[in-house]
Amino acid sequence: MLKDKLKGYNIILASGSPRRHAFLKAMDIDFEIKLHPVEEIYPNDLKANEITNYLAILKSQPFINELKANDILITSDTIVWLEGKPIEKPKDERHAFDMIKSMSNKTHDVITSICFTQKESQKIVHTTTKVTFRALEDEEIWHYIKKFKPFDKAGAYGIQEWIGSVGITNIEGSYNNVVGLPTHLLYETLNSIAMED
Repeated sequence: MLKDKLKGYNIILASGSPRRHAFLKAMDIDFEIKLHPVEEIYPNDLKANEITNYLAILKSQPFINELKANDILITSDTIVWLEGKPIEKPKDERHAFDMIKSMSNKTHDVITSICFTQKESQKIVHTTTKVTFRALEDEEIWHYIKKFKPFDKAGAYGIQEWIGSVGITNIEGSYNNVVGLPTHLLYETLNSIAMED
């Protein structure tokens, strides 16, 4: 199993997200958490997974000089992509409302890139999940925002929360990706890294 293959490695997760922490624990991966704050700014001409690739790599940069030979650093970034534009994290309640309202009765993409950085190499992978909301009433959107305060989430919603249960009519791709991390992709890539060495 993967845990045995990774015995010689030290897995470092550079994320403060409790959802990502929970996923790695559920996958039975031993890891430590290290954080370096990064200003998440990217060039305006980037689109879709180009944005998440860029930011996932950017988040790895502060760690480069401190990685040891057996370290695997995991950094990732997720955005919601709707009608040719990124939807990131909301600044306040009104911003969150406008975000969710813009996705009502439409299909959007949830895109995540994961960057695996070792002392001598770096690998980046990404995946996209298509999520469709039914037509949401303003009252429903405000209820969700007031009760769940989704300000730390790309697109201002959590699929695992009330809004996902009542508002999402279809999903194509990885459910875990929408929660916060495409775990199948993490597993496959760690497995391939362990097999290469």
